[in-house]
Parts: sequence; structure tokens; C-alpha cells
Amino acid sequence: MLSGGSGPASQHRDKIYTWIGILVTVALVVWALTGLELTGFQPTTWQFTKAMISGLLQPDWGFVWMEEGEDLIRLMLLTLSISYLGNIVSAVLCLPFAFWAATNMSKSRAISGTGKFMLSVIRTVPEVIMALIFIKAVGPGPYAGVLALGLHSIGMLGKLYSEAIENMDMGPVEAMTAVGANRWKILSFAVIPQVIPEFLSYALYRFEINVRSATLLGIIGAGGIGTPLIFAINARGWHRVGIILIGIIVTVSIIDYISGALRKRIV
Repeated sequence: MLSGGSGPASQHRDKIYTWIGILVTVALVVWALTGLELTGFQPTTWQFTKAMISGLLQPDWGFVWMEEGEDLIRLMLLTLSISYLGNIVSAVLCLPFAFWAATNMSKSRAISGTGKFMLSVIRTVPEVIMALIFIKAVGPGPYAGVLALGLHSIGMLGKLYSEAIENMDMGPVEAMTAVGANRWKILSFAVIPQVIPEFLSYALYRFEINVRSATLLGIIGAGGIGTPLIFAINARGWHRVGIILIGIIVTVSIIDYISGALRKRIV
């Protein structure tokens, strides 16, 4: 009987393929490194690096709470507010797009196809670009951040919502259609009750992403903790940068834990 390719010859061939893969990978890494010109190091580079690491390891704890002005707690609350409001805007505005893009909610594939195309177009534009546009339109600040996050999140949430609608059980819909229920009653009693848990789960997941995105938007002037972060980096205030990074890490970790626990209960 034939060995089926599991004999010594097959093992030897596998070893050859493994070594070929390793050699090709090493060759690609060497080729990539040879294209880099490592001429950017200055005589003061290591002194600068040492000062940066020293500042990050000795954060400015006095910035956590300051009675006279903006501090870490107030700015993190502002960042959370931007993320939350942007999430609420997108979770509501994406609903018509989700039903538009769901194939089982349209009589024609062309209708749902145009809905999917619109959601793809919205997702294509990064929130940073949207934030820059809204900063020019309404001025720098949290309002521009809310609009940017809200509009950009419509693309992602609309896609996830439409997939939840497409994967639902169509039995209740067909039963209500058979007894003559109109479209609004079908949506209210056969569709919405099935998809609400997944909608809430996706909205919570998007909120986690928005918290991180709001930090980045603040760097370009859309409000939140990113604004003092970029000021501290430009001024080389590494003690201030260290405490801001700690605040971001702690806040995002807490949000991730709470959101994950809630999503497990919902779904």
C-alpha cells in the first residue's frame, strides 16, 4: 500500500520547504533594511531619549486634578462625552442605512446594493479627515469631534446592523405577512425584537473604538485629552505626557472591561 505522503521522503521535503521559507524571509528582511538610510541619528539623540524615558517614568501626578483649570480627569470626561455622543448619533442615524442595505428587507438586489455602496463610501473616509473637515466648518473643539465620530461610525455600525438583519429568523416575518400585517407592524413585532440585542452589542463595541479615536481627534484640535497631549509632546513635557498616557490606558482598559461584560450579558 502507498504511504500517503507521510514517510521519510515527505518529511524531508517538508524540512526543505521550511528552510526555503526561512531563507526567503531573512532575505526579504535584509533587502528591506538595506534600503533604509540610518542617517537621522544626531549626537544628542541618546540624551533626548534618556530625558524622554525619565519623564515618562516620573509622571506629573499634580495634573490629575487641578482646581484652577483643565486637568486629566476633566479632559478624560470630555473625551468620554465626545465618544458617547458620537456613538449615539451614529447608532440612530445608521438605522435607515442598515435596513436599506439588508438584502432580506428589499424586494430588489439593486436597492440593497446601493445601500451597501453608501455604507462603504462612508466607511472609506477616515474619521481624521472628517474631523479636519468639520473643524473648518464649525471650528475646533468637541463639537467637531462628535460630528466626525458620529458620521464615520455610521458606515461601520450600518454594515454590522445590516448583517444582523440579514441573519435573523425570517419565520416571524413570513407569519405576520401571511396574516396581513403591514410593514410597520412587521418591523415592530417581528424584526426589531430579534435584532435589538445585537444592535446594542455592536453599539457598545463601537463605543470602545470611539474612545480611542477621540484621543487621536483631540490631537488635531477636535477636543478631548489629545489636545494637551500634543501640546506636552511639542513642549517636551514628558512628565505631563506620562500622566496623560496613564490616564488614557486606565480609562480605555476600564471601558473595555465594562463593555465586554455588558456585551456578554446582552448577546
